[in-house]
Amino acid sequence: MRIGVVLPQTEIGSDVGALRRYGQGVEDLGFQHVVAYDHVVGADTEVHQPWEGPYDIDTQFHEPFVLFGFLAGCTSLDLVTGITILPQRQTALVAKQAAEVDLLTRGGFRLGVGIGWNPVEYEALGQDFTTRGRRLEEQVGLLRRYWTERSVTAAGEFDRVTGAGIAPPPVQRPIPIWFGGMSPRAYERMGRLADGWFPLVQPGEQLEAARSLIAESAERAGRDPAGIGMEGRVDVRDDVDDTVRRIERWREEGASHVSINTMSVGLGTVDDHLGALEAVAARLPLD
Repeated sequence: MRIGVVLPQTEIGSDVGALRRYGQGVEDLGFQHVVAYDHVVGADTEVHQPWEGPYDIDTQFHEPFVLFGFLAGCTSLDLVTGITILPQRQTALVAKQAAEVDLLTRGGFRLGVGIGWNPVEYEALGQDFTTRGRRLEEQVGLLRRYWTERSVTAAGEFDRVTGAGIAPPPVQRPIPIWFGGMSPRAYERMGRLADGWFPLVQPGEQLEAARSLIAESAERAGRDPAGIGMEGRVDVRDDVDDTVRRIERWREEGASHVSINTMSVGLGTVDDHLGALEAVAARLPLD
């Protein structure tokens, strides 16, 4: 099981030195990857009332592809979007950006995708919120073609391409595409299309139910469910022993990856986040 960390997106701030220190500090501790998630714009809650979303116009998010270009230049970490809201982005541009990150990380990139929840963001990016599930499914197939074919011609419901391709190609052909989400429809898509998935539940009955739905969908599609990776997430708590036990529970569940999240526990600085990770790393087999 490969063990990584979740970039503290909303708390790390905008200092370039802090971002570098975080990435290099994570690598020095022995972690193997960084997960970052995606929001391009936030909603002004004075305009959009009532607002119930977890983020708003003042919540800071670093753009994952640009950030990963920076981190690839100062670390050797694998990099993961967990997730990019794929249907609100141009398919060809995502294919190009992902291929570039894969080159810069020497084949150490995973593209995590999902449909998102924020119609304000879809409007700002010129995409239809109501068709996002269908659009994602079409995009996944087209992305894989961009990464494996020199010249692509395709006419779908959402994208039209005539004799076009990206160069240079990625190292991984195709780049692994992992899915987020937690609805029955999302689990069905994962079984049919995903190389891996990010559970939004912890080990227990809900996880087992989700895995069953994914496995059933995979088998209907003629795929082996055992070939679909799973990355658990563990929130750091004051009790390091408990944090380590929860990480090991994911190993017992057969997770291929796990990521450790230090957000939302009152840590103030990058050094605080690294300190919390150091306490956990000292108790883990990270080699």
